[in-house]
Amino acid sequence: MGNEAAYRQALGLVADRLRGYFASRSNGSPQDVEDLVQETLLALHLQRGTYDKTTPVTAWVHGIARHKLVDHWRRRGRHDRLFDSFDDLPEALHPAAEAAAGSRHDLVQLLGQLPGAQRRSIVATRLEGLSVEEAARREELSESAVKINVHRGLKRLALLIRGGS
Repeated sequence: MGNEAAYRQALGLVADRLRGYFASRSNGSPQDVEDLVQETLLALHLQRGTYDKTTPVTAWVHGIARHKLVDHWRRRGRHDRLFDSFDDLPEALHPAAEAAAGSRHDLVQLLGQLPGAQRRSIVATRLEGLSVEEAARREELSESAVKINVHRGLKRLALLIRGGS
């Protein structure tokens, strides 16, 4: 018998990494990402006896995750980015890297669903702390356009958080 608390903690850390991995490789909805995470966790649990202790656990997890992603793509007709590694993910998509990363991961996922101009305006003014004038100059937009992008982007984010489309 193993330590159940440690097993659950390990699954939680793996699930966080998988969310980032699947989110960066699928154009699907957050529900698709979560479905892929759950399918992979189930496969990991069912196939835990196949793990070879001489190889890194991340390689084993990545192999199973990649197979689940390929199955998903086959169902959806998509065939790109098959061999990307967990190590290639931006640090923001590695929620296990630090305690605050969970919120950052959610924010990255939500912002990724916005049109580029709205996302850039929100990041510049709300996250980077630029003034509307500075953001407008950087993006070569009018100040009004930046304000509209921020307003529409925040409205869209609120809808996404409430579970709307």
